Amino acid sequence: MRNSPFTGPAGLGAFRRELRDWLDEHDLSPAGDDGGLDGQVGQLARVRRALWAAGWMRYGWPAEVGGLGGPSALRAVLGEEVAARDLAEPGIWSMVEVLVPTLIDYAPPALAAELVPRLLGGEEQWCQGFSEPGSGSDLASLSTRAVPSADGEGWRVSGQKVWTSLAQYAARCVLLARTGSPGHAGISAFLVDMDSPGITVRPLRTMHGVDEFAEVFLDDVHVPAPRLLGAPGDGWRLAMDLLPHERSTCFWHRIAHLYSRLDRLLADGCEADPDALGAAWLDLHTIRCRSAATQARLAGGGRLGPETSVDKILLAGAEQRLFDTARDLLPGTVELSPHAGWRTGYLYSRAATIYGGTAEIQRNIVARRLLDLGKE
Repeated sequence: MRNSPFTGPAGLGAFRRELRDWLDEHDLSPAGDDGGLDGQVGQLARVRRALWAAGWMRYGWPAEVGGLGGPSALRAVLGEEVAARDLAEPGIWSMVEVLVPTLIDYAPPALAAELVPRLLGGEEQWCQGFSEPGSGSDLASLSTRAVPSADGEGWRVSGQKVWTSLAQYAARCVLLARTGSPGHAGISAFLVDMDSPGITVRPLRTMHGVDEFAEVFLDDVHVPAPRLLGAPGDGWRLAMDLLPHERSTCFWHRIAHLYSRLDRLLADGCEADPDALGAAWLDLHTIRCRSAATQARLAGGGRLGPETSVDKILLAGAEQRLFDTARDLLPGTVELSPHAGWRTGYLYSRAATIYGGTAEIQRNIVARRLLDLGKE
């Protein structure tokens, strides 16, 4: 294992080759039945621990949080290889790509240095508390409130979050709460310990049979002052910095996972309909090309903004077309059996145009902020 970062195109190629060799020698495949969500989360921790111990999980992150440096594209390559080999479910694997940059940018440096290695190294799982029953895509209307504690040593938080992925497994939560007046400027962000008194977590049953999401109830929860991320009122800025990360490296991992499903579709004997397979491949290729440009911008130090809404629209369409194609070419597989995970994947794909910002919201962002078409 090298002690210096891999840099440049040649460095990325060397990183991929050495990583593949290491993965060939160290079998991290899930053992038999994954045991549902419990098994997926356990497998995720196992893979992260192994990759952290070997150093692979540390590339692309700064030394201040235990990293070995190098461009963020190294993380994209690592996640791509993990997804392509089905070593971890790509959605929960990629949560570090959202939460770790947030901690690095907004947490006190000592706090980030202490806690980020626990997440990257598989010691802890974290979650993101943004959405609420009355404010999903409209974060500016959130009503969870944080008020200064009577002793002046922190904050008291009360409210409810919903659609919080893996909250039942999480040790910490990056949470938005209102500390001021209505609107964007009154929102602040906190890193909340999920074992704090006053927190109740209730998993939500979804139609694809995996209780990935949960409701989180906060009843006068004490949050120490050092757990404020940034300054009071920085919550909206943090959210706007965080959300594009959901559509950068995270998407690259998801695309690799979908390509593996296309390969599986071919292996299941569906070559007889080249037009349908070609259309599914073209959609995947289009989003991969678009995402590659996003990866290059991120690796070059550029800031991600509303243009990542295009990535979100393209990925959702590609995912739904792929699983629609599987349903059409494998009659009865989606409806009657969980063979090869097609039913679970198909049902999950129905939400692709909803989670992370609905397709309608994304198209409005493109129209207003990229094409300058106004509000109507």
